[in-house]
Amino acid sequence: MALDPTLVQHLVASALAEDVGTGDLTSAATVPPGTGAVATITQKAEGVVFGLDVAEETFRQCDPTAAIERLAPEGAWQGPGTAVLKVTGDAAALLAAERTALNFLQRLSGVATLTARYVRAVEGTGCRILDTRKTTPGLRALEKAAVAVGGGTNHRFGLFDEVLIKENHAEMAGGVGPAVRAALARYPGVPLEVECRTAEEVREALEAGAPRILLDNMGAAQLRAIVEEVGGRAELEGSGGVTLDSVKALAETGLDCISVGALTHSAPSLDLSLLLEALQ
Repeated sequence: MALDPTLVQHLVASALAEDVGTGDLTSAATVPPGTGAVATITQKAEGVVFGLDVAEETFRQCDPTAAIERLAPEGAWQGPGTAVLKVTGDAAALLAAERTALNFLQRLSGVATLTARYVRAVEGTGCRILDTRKTTPGLRALEKAAVAVGGGTNHRFGLFDEVLIKENHAEMAGGVGPAVRAALARYPGVPLEVECRTAEEVREALEAGAPRILLDNMGAAQLRAIVEEVGGRAELEGSGGVTLDSVKALAETGLDCISVGALTHSAPSLDLSLLLEALQ
C-alpha cells in the first residue's frame, strides 16, 4: 500500500515538534552556522529496509534544500554494512533530523523484516501471512505498508472496512450463528469473518453462511481436522500465539492464511546508524 504524502508530512512534523521543540541546543552550541555536511545512513543488521519516504521527509522538513540520494532499494533483504541513504545539507539541520528519521526508519524496517521472516517460514505452503489492528496508534498506515513490503498481506485496516465477529460480539448476539446472520443481513456485500474457538462453532458459522472463519488458538492437529471438515466451504485463518517456531507447522495444516499480531506489536527495530561528515 502506498503511503499518503500528506499523512507522512503530518506525522513527521509532529515527531519533529516533539523532539526538536524550540531548538536543538547542542547543535546551536557546537556547530558553526552555515556548516555543510553529508549524512549516511547504514544498515547494521540484516533485514528489509522500509520507510525511506518518511526519513527523506524528515530531512526535507529540517532542510528544504538538502540533496537526498537513495543508495539501496526498499523491500530487498540486505546484509549489515549496506548504505541505504545519503543526505547532503546544513549540518545543524541534519543533526536535528537524525533521531526522528532513524526512529521512523528503524521501526518500519523492523516490521518489514519480521514480516519477511514469517513469510520465509511458510514458503511453499500456499499460506499467506496477515497483519492485525495491533499497531502503534497513529502509525497504522505506515506499519501496514511495512508489512506489505515485507511480503505480508494487509488484513482489514480498521473497524469500518470489514465485519470481524469476535468472541465478545458473538456473546452479545446470542452465539456465533446469530451473529453471522445478523451481520450478513445488515451489511450484505461487506467482507465478513467470524472467530471460532471450537469445531462446533465452526459448524454454526458454516450453517449461517460465513465466508471466512478465524480459528483461534488451535493446535496443528485440531486445525488439520477442521480444514478437512470444512473442505473449502469457507476460507480459514489461523490466529493466536503464533511464533516463528510454530508458524510453518500451522501453515502445513492447509490454512489459507495466518494472522500474526507480533508483526506490528512486537517487531524489534532494525539497527541502523547515521554518520555525519563535514563538507570541506
